[in-house]
Amino acid sequence: MTITRSAVHHRPKSNMAYAADAETVHVRLRTERDDVDACHLLHGDKFDWPESKTLTAMEKVHADADHDYWQVAVQPENRRLCYAFQLQDDDEALWRTEWGFEENATTALPTMGETRPIHYYEYPFLNPEDVIDPPEWVSDAVFYQIFPERFANGNPENDPAETADWGESPTLDNHFGGDLQGIIDHLDHLVDLGVTAIYLTPIFAAETNHKYDTTDYERIDPQFGDEETLSRLVDAAHERDMRVILDAVFNHCGRQFAPFQDVVENGADSEYADWFHVQEFPVEFEPRPTFDAFGFEGHMPKLNTANPEVRDYLLDVATHWIEATDADGWRLDVADEVSHAFWREFRREVKAVKADAYVLGEVWHDAAPWLQGDQFDATMNYPFTYAVDGFLTEGTMDATEFSDRVGRFRFRYPEQVNQVLFNMLGSHDTPRLLHRCDGDETRLRLAVLLLLTAPGTPCLYYGDEVGMTGGEDPDCRRTMVWDESEQDRDLLAFFREVVALRNDRPALRRGRISFEREQCEGDVVVYVMSTGEPDESVAVAVNRGAQSVAVELPDELPADAEVVFETGESELRRSDDRTFELPASTGIVLE
Repeated sequence: MTITRSAVHHRPKSNMAYAADAETVHVRLRTERDDVDACHLLHGDKFDWPESKTLTAMEKVHADADHDYWQVAVQPENRRLCYAFQLQDDDEALWRTEWGFEENATTALPTMGETRPIHYYEYPFLNPEDVIDPPEWVSDAVFYQIFPERFANGNPENDPAETADWGESPTLDNHFGGDLQGIIDHLDHLVDLGVTAIYLTPIFAAETNHKYDTTDYERIDPQFGDEETLSRLVDAAHERDMRVILDAVFNHCGRQFAPFQDVVENGADSEYADWFHVQEFPVEFEPRPTFDAFGFEGHMPKLNTANPEVRDYLLDVATHWIEATDADGWRLDVADEVSHAFWREFRREVKAVKADAYVLGEVWHDAAPWLQGDQFDATMNYPFTYAVDGFLTEGTMDATEFSDRVGRFRFRYPEQVNQVLFNMLGSHDTPRLLHRCDGDETRLRLAVLLLLTAPGTPCLYYGDEVGMTGGEDPDCRRTMVWDESEQDRDLLAFFREVVALRNDRPALRRGRISFEREQCEGDVVVYVMSTGEPDESVAVAVNRGAQSVAVELPDELPADAEVVFETGESELRRSDDRTFELPASTGIVLE
């Protein structure tokens, strides 16, 4: 049986060949599932060939229904790397080079008088500037997303007119008086929960309660406080070893943004006419706006970031708030609709002010074009959310498909990016997790266990830890429940325990995931998180089903591995040294 050539895939200088650090290149290859017995990388320095050539075995790091995925780390001498792949099965040995498939690429003659293998792939030079280097602290963080208007009212004096009573049902337009002082007042709740970073949705002056329609980028919304209040919040968080990132709405502004109002009033004669994408003057809002907007929302006109004045204005805003308050980064709204050129300049400017600032983009799909190290550190990992939903809240996929999808997603991005992807189970833009679980707290606990034990940086949505629920916007933006008699205190204790589990174990914060594919079937998912260091492997097993299932201990763990966390209360029964019964609707962690 010959190797299926059409399934073999590699692309140099991409997610399949990238600088892992200043000395190491990761090289990846995809082949058809169970089609290749072994892969080797022949590599060396093109200017020192053949003396420098080395053959190194590649590791099969994942397999899904269609493909096997191989990877190897090499440290090229002189920082130059040329390479070819050797693929082997029982019947065939085959070489893959940049020119295609060859029976023996090591003896193929070079052309045009060359003495080096010009038909090989190349990573031409390992420049330190090409290393994707997200902030170190993000890998260890547990984020908590706060919608400031609904979290806590710490200063009633800045409440907007006609403030609704705390706890009433939210509408698209009502206000409850939540503010920055309220967050300061409740930071110890986050410390107790184990949270180490906060993500605030927009806090700058705007007309709506959600503040995604900025009217003044240079002013904190008076309903929330002022610059001094924000500085006190960041300082108070830092005193508790907690980071704070802000939300930048640079794709669009609000209808009342002064430059846009000038365009509405003066049309093509406005000095700001080119700050926006206006198709025709005068500006009209109905039936659809005569300008580009977020969707077709006339109150959210799209900014023209190709205009140097707009670009400079927004970059000044981005750097000012970090310099003025020592905030720790930006989450970037509707990031995929803004030009790559703008984000490259944004990154340079922000990192020049604070080198370890976290630059996080809102991209709901495959974000590889933004994650090359020159734009974002990470994106919001909604594909992970969809996978957990499919397995646990919707039941539309089984364990095999879940493990296939999560593992396959790993190959979209370099490992450094995978470690800081922003994983979440809900946000201000989605129905709450408990709602999606139809109120089933058992399923919610399994989902939270997956969130806190998966590669990437987890983020909790405010109130989930005390049992808050809610459907589509605005219902998912209810006011935080602070009355302990109305909180689910058992659920809160569970959240504390699973967050502590992650905070205490390097394998869960920085490990690489490996699915036990032969055991990921039906209702059961089993995987190992490992840093590669001795005694730093952790196994996770989740059974969503109604019946107990026999699970075998992964090879990375010794026979005396112990259960260090479980979502249920049933006692695990061992069948033998390496097999145990995983009860129904239960998740466990062993080490």
